[in-house]
Parts: sequence; C-alpha cells; structure tokens
Amino acid sequence: MPPRTGILLLVSGPSGSGKTTLCRRLADDREAHYSISCTTRAARPGEVDGRDYFFLSREEFDKKIDGGDFLEYATVHGNSYGTLKSEVLQFIQKGMDVVMDIDVQGAAQVRSCEDPEICRALIDLFVMPPTDEELVARLTGRNTDSEEVIALRLKNAIGEMSHWREYQYRLISSTREEDYARFRSLLVAERLRVSRDTANGLPKK
Repeated sequence: MPPRTGILLLVSGPSGSGKTTLCRRLADDREAHYSISCTTRAARPGEVDGRDYFFLSREEFDKKIDGGDFLEYATVHGNSYGTLKSEVLQFIQKGMDVVMDIDVQGAAQVRSCEDPEICRALIDLFVMPPTDEELVARLTGRNTDSEEVIALRLKNAIGEMSHWREYQYRLISSTREEDYARFRSLLVAERLRVSRDTANGLPKK
C-alpha cells in the first residue's frame, strides 16, 4: 500500500482570534508539524530564531524571493513574512501533517500554487471571534501594544474577516477547549476522507 502523504492545513484569522494558540497546541500534541515562517521583523522578547520564526534581514528575504524559495510571502504591518517551500514539502512527503498560521494574502498565494503535492494536501480554515466587541477585548487585553498599534491591528482585522468565505472551513471561537476540540476534529476527519486516499493512489473500498 502506498504511504500516506501529509495534509497541509492553512489557518487564518485576525489578531486575537486564537489561531496561533490552536496551531501551536496541535504541534505540541504532536498532531502536526508547525510550519515556521521567515520574517523581516525584529524578534520580540522571548522569541527564538528557528523556533518562532526564521528572522531574516531585508536583503536575505529579497534574495529568497528572487530564488523562488517561497511558497508564499506577503507584507503585513510593514514587515515581510514568507513560508519556504522546503519547510512544507519535506514533511508532507513523509506523511506528516503540516499546520500553517498564515494571513489571508499568503493563503491566497498557496491556493494558487500549481505544485500537485501542495494542491492534493491543502485544506484551509478561518478562525474568527463571535463578535467585533470580543475582538476588541482580546486585542486590548494583551497589554503589550500601544494604542496606535492596537488601532492598526483592529483595522486590519476587520478587513481580514471579510475574507472568511474564501475558506473551506470556518471556526467561530468559543472557549479554548471547545475551539481546540473542533480544530483537532477537522484534521482527524480529513485524514479519514476517502477522496484524499484515492488522490494518493489508494483504492476505494
């Protein structure tokens, strides 16, 4: 029987939606590999290069763009972010699922990728808070950003939420435990989907 190829799960949502927490918990539970992005922004306190992000200079980032190394890249809040193709393919080719915490611009680029392995592996999910009021509460509750940064994030978040219909799945956030249970169940269901096995060369029964 041919080996199973991995699933590529794209997860998008505004700041404060909880998407990053969901992705990291899935990785901590060893359910999937958490894809590490490259970024040109400076590391925040406690962040480690190669664990949280690959921190690159603008020159290094542009060189990788020119070399066609990125599966996707985008500019968000004045900084550039990108996912290396090699960071994804090396895992899904081994049958390991990959979860990507990604903005709506990057998700659109991944969807447009013509690589058959990426197309076959891809599913996407949009995570959003139940109300605008809840979003504001989450953004202001961090106590790590200035009022100007919070205002910018809120403006961008409202714009991002208008894209939820472009995704195959949507998760409206509730409690952390309920969100994670539904999040994990999506991945489990996709592993069982017959059409995915058929695409991988496994016979229908």
